[in-house]
Amino acid sequence: YLKISKLALAFAIIHSKPRGKSSKEYTEHLAKTISEQDFGWKWKVEVLEAEVLRLRQELLLNRICPRFCLENNTSAEILLDRESVNPTSYSSQLEDSGCDVSNDSAFDSLGIASDFHQSEHNVKVPPLNLCHSSKEQSLTAPVQFLQHLLEIRKLSEGGILQADFSELENDSFTICNSVSQLLDGLTVFYNNPKFPVSNFLTEAVCVLVSLITDTKLSNHVLKKCFKKLEEFKKNLIQIILRSSCVNRFQALHSVSQTLVLLGRNNILRNSLISLLLSEVRQFAEQLLQTHQVQSVYDIFQYENIFPLCMILEQLLQNETEESNISSSDYQGEEKIKFLKNLDQIILHLSDEFPLFSLYLWRVSVLLNSAQMQ
Repeated sequence: YLKISKLALAFAIIHSKPRGKSSKEYTEHLAKTISEQDFGWKWKVEVLEAEVLRLRQELLLNRICPRFCLENNTSAEILLDRESVNPTSYSSQLEDSGCDVSNDSAFDSLGIASDFHQSEHNVKVPPLNLCHSSKEQSLTAPVQFLQHLLEIRKLSEGGILQADFSELENDSFTICNSVSQLLDGLTVFYNNPKFPVSNFLTEAVCVLVSLITDTKLSNHVLKKCFKKLEEFKKNLIQIILRSSCVNRFQALHSVSQTLVLLGRNNILRNSLISLLLSEVRQFAEQLLQTHQVQSVYDIFQYENIFPLCMILEQLLQNETEESNISSSDYQGEEKIKFLKNLDQIILHLSDEFPLFSLYLWRVSVLLNSAQMQ
């Protein structure tokens, strides 16, 4: 049947082709016309799906707290004024190479670390027409919805509003899609960051971190969006490892700090430590093999492994400080693989790669101290 259909279509195209055009040219013209029509329909479908999600978000918020007002025009105007008064407040770091990542200055230049504590509990989100880039427009709806959830949570905790967050269990589609859109939008930005970073993208990171660290909301989010969050962490790690542009350290440091902030949640921290242990171990084994055969190694990958080592060390230190090590998942298979033959790896690499060997040793000390406790 399929062969007969294709043959009939070919005869129809040949029979109906205009003069002066070959069958191939006419076929390509028809294919282009149909694809343009398909694109138009796809765009209309995406617009309608976005509108449906927005309405579902409003309905869910209304079910959680009928008294909550969704109007936020005043705060949006304040944010717009702040952008217009100092639109390049984060551009000072762009004049140099961005190679100095010995402290948090590079991350502060993105406005994330310095603004996080100020806006963590009071993030205000502009409406769609205040966003100028497509990246920000794709983030507007999920950021607004999730921020409204956080505002309701804060007001209900203070006794100002009564809210029923059990409604989140009854509408997993809305919360999952909203978080997924936020994570996808942040991944797009981190893959191709633009400087100076707008305040809105800074607020998007704050909303994500506030959401996963909130004692009541994080459980709902993790149950429904754990796989998506795991995918997001893996994407950020690969962004760090694959980066090869010369002036990249400022952007990589911002990605690193976002991973550290995600590690504030115990469940995400344990899985993140496992991912980092695996990546660092695999690189150490590859570097040892390359060194033994006197082959050329990838200098970009070597430089990019250090942010992962620093994230890993910081997360392990946080675990030690919180005395929560006995419940950590990373003490299983990944920890055993990491520590296996590590002394021999450090011994063979210490002369040629002393800094990397030092990081391996420091991580091993933290892992061994955790085992002793």
